[in-house]
Amino acid sequence: MVNDKKRIVIGISGASGVIYGIRMLELLKGHDKWETHLILTDSGRKNIEIETEFSVDDIADMCDFFYSNSDMSAPLASGSFITQAMVVIPCTIKTLSGIANSYSESLIVRCADVHLKERRKLVLVVRETPLHSGHLSLMKRASDMGALILPPIPSFYHKPKSIMDIIDQTIGKVFDFVGINHNLFKRWSGEI
Repeated sequence: MVNDKKRIVIGISGASGVIYGIRMLELLKGHDKWETHLILTDSGRKNIEIETEFSVDDIADMCDFFYSNSDMSAPLASGSFITQAMVVIPCTIKTLSGIANSYSESLIVRCADVHLKERRKLVLVVRETPLHSGHLSLMKRASDMGALILPPIPSFYHKPKSIMDIIDQTIGKVFDFVGINHNLFKRWSGEI
């Protein structure tokens, strides 16, 4: 049987806000059109313990394929492994720096580098504030190379009622760019 699902790589690094990556996995679990490949960093593991009630095993059960960040022999380390997109959510400044400088010492950075060199969609949900000029120049460099920089900055026109509404709005923006249909937030209609 041929698998016709599109592949998406989700990288969860150690920035605060691992719930964004977890929520994305929840929404894509069992999706009939998308196959998820998760890379989890050691600091991402730690933040899952600190910030959520989930275990790493819970997170691993949400994805189709799970990789250690040190597994440089994973299939997705090669451009011959076809994927449609990669999302690093959340993305630490360290991970951003590795990507912007093509310093592929880990699977998450190598996979992002593959997406850039193969001209595939790469979304970096950079979760840091405030930003100094070094952070901004790394974002510009990654953007110039083809990445979409999408910090989790909420909108309020859809009148969120909960933190999950705010999280879903960011995930919806990521899904829009990647090409995943959703109804995670009310879109702006121009009407008040």
